[in-house]
Amino acid sequence: MSEEQSSARVRPGVRAPVGRPLLSLTLTAMMDEVHAHSGGVYLVAPDRPVLEMAVVAGLPRAFAAPWERVALSAPIPVADAVRERRLVWVGGEEEMARRYPRIAVVLPYQFSLAALPVATATRAYGAVFVTWPGGRPPELSEGERAHLTAACDRLAVRLERAAEESLPLPSEPDLLAAPLVSGLADTLGTVEAARMVARLPYGLCSLDLDGRVGFANAAAAHLLDIPVDRLLGAHLWAAVPWLNDPVYEDHYRAALLSQHTTSFVALRPPDEWLSFRMYPSTTGLSVRINRARTAADTNRAARQPGPAPARLVTISQVLSLAGTLTEAVGVQDVVQLVADQILPAVGSQGLVILGSRAGRLLVLGHRGYPDPPVVERYDGMPLSEPTPGGQVLRTGVPAFFESREELERLYPVLIVNPSGFSSWAYLPLIASGRPVGTCVLAYASPHRFTTEERAVLTSLAGLIAQALERALLYDAKHRLAHGLQAALLPHTLPSLTGIEAAARYLPATQGMEIGGDFYDLVPSRGTAAAVIGDVQGHNVTAAGLMGQVRTAVRAYTTVGQPPEEVMSSTNRLLLELGSELFASCLYLRLDPARGRAVMSRAGHPPPLLRRPDGRVRALDLAGGPLLGIDGSATYPATEVDLSPGSLLVLYTDGLVESPGTDFEDAVAGLGRRLTVLGDRPLDVLADALVRHDARPEGRVDDVALLLLRVPAPG
Repeated sequence: MSEEQSSARVRPGVRAPVGRPLLSLTLTAMMDEVHAHSGGVYLVAPDRPVLEMAVVAGLPRAFAAPWERVALSAPIPVADAVRERRLVWVGGEEEMARRYPRIAVVLPYQFSLAALPVATATRAYGAVFVTWPGGRPPELSEGERAHLTAACDRLAVRLERAAEESLPLPSEPDLLAAPLVSGLADTLGTVEAARMVARLPYGLCSLDLDGRVGFANAAAAHLLDIPVDRLLGAHLWAAVPWLNDPVYEDHYRAALLSQHTTSFVALRPPDEWLSFRMYPSTTGLSVRINRARTAADTNRAARQPGPAPARLVTISQVLSLAGTLTEAVGVQDVVQLVADQILPAVGSQGLVILGSRAGRLLVLGHRGYPDPPVVERYDGMPLSEPTPGGQVLRTGVPAFFESREELERLYPVLIVNPSGFSSWAYLPLIASGRPVGTCVLAYASPHRFTTEERAVLTSLAGLIAQALERALLYDAKHRLAHGLQAALLPHTLPSLTGIEAAARYLPATQGMEIGGDFYDLVPSRGTAAAVIGDVQGHNVTAAGLMGQVRTAVRAYTTVGQPPEEVMSSTNRLLLELGSELFASCLYLRLDPARGRAVMSRAGHPPPLLRRPDGRVRALDLAGGPLLGIDGSATYPATEVDLSPGSLLVLYTDGLVESPGTDFEDAVAGLGRRLTVLGDRPLDVLADALVRHDARPEGRVDDVALLLLRVPAPG
């Protein structure tokens, strides 16, 4: 009896209580009405935006174990149904792989799925999903949609009533097949039926939906070399040690979800090959076991030349790839990881990752092509051109070409300048609901793409797409951030009489945030002013404040303020701006004609002075606190002798600081390098100093360097 029929028996005006099997009855009624073979109900958690699985019917809960609890923001059908308050339909294996790769990776089988919200006009209570085996029509009929929607609406009303009356929903058991029977006669119905099965020359086993053995005849026990009493009640692959392999369990899952007969061959040690054929139904599976062939036949067949079977990616490889892709930062990282991880696993020899910009194809990266121009000629080609890469990127529909003739028949433009490959998989990279690129896998010899392989490859493309989307965003932000940084720094240094200068700036290589390091060199009435500093933080605010500080220092220098007043004025400006950011700064006024420099310091690393004889020392300058902390702070000035041949080195802490290194030791190391290298031309010296900072783990902070030298006479 359906829930609708039972509800009709309640007297008018009397509220039907929320019965114990409410969710189970609703779910099974829905499945009966639309002839689905499995389903489940999720409820929204009371205290957080999470869907929790309440009951499952028709399949073991283990099949949906990765999604026992899912965030409402998760990219899976039930979450989409609740967020968007609509029916979500996935018509088959390839559509699941394209739209929901996380599900397709774990369940790469032939089945269809509908997910619906359980919600009233004011509140969402959860979601329901139902599935059909492969082979059903690719679309839901209007009648099926109406039945499913009406049932979910009725369930929402019942849950709303329970909430209004503060009636808790008791937990309900999952609805699988009937429990295991205790005896052979009970299983088969009659003793004669049991005798008939016992006489069969091949093995027979019955598995329930959980994969446990409910019956095994004597022939099955003999072939498996396991007594019947050890088989009954146990999972087949657990009771038989040499079947304890995820590959064999996967055939059982495939048979249950697709409701299609599946077969496989397994080796019983040491040399006996057995054939297993699984016949699924909605209550379990019947398994027939036969001898497949002799070991000699199997080995001889293995030695015969022929095309190798498709090498599909295992779930463990996919999970490893997913974890690895989370570490990819830029687009080239993604390209390299796909080349290293996926190409060997799927037996492909060539890779191209395509993107688009302004209606044109972009070749983001490629591997395995001995003649790069074959690939790079597509860079900048309009998306409207008849190419498979552009077609897949525009439509989001994968394309598989098992031979060169098939590809060239559909895309004659590719006949010119062929690549040398024989088969191709063009996979759409879809992230956040939109195509972000195309992944092209090329095979050196003709390759047949089975339905299962197409689904797995499309699922992998979903993982690649998410990594590529992050990488494209990273690269765009990286270019924007460091373009802004470069725009705020001097493009060139002015030519000064009596002073040689060189500067370098290196952005951090870890992360994408912009830094606040800056430097400047300002001519002023026969002298010159130099400044270097570091605004706290790594964001656009820090960069903007850095630009204001640099502009302020220039202005105060132009009006002739001495170093200590320039620092005090800049300190007050930061406080007036109210940014709550601090800045370190070193400012000096250079007078090369008199051979001296006057310096003022605000919490900045000490400059290094290299004398003409090669000795280097860190200048112990008086100074004040960081700019932007104390409006009454003073910044005393120190005069330093600059004889001809002297070299001043101004730097930010990114040049010397690194995790696990003492700051004073790092400064001393910089001094030793200056002792050895300090006589080189300034540009050569600047490059050598920042090149020394090229740490293998990357820079965690920006680096600014300003070198000032008083030339020696002659």
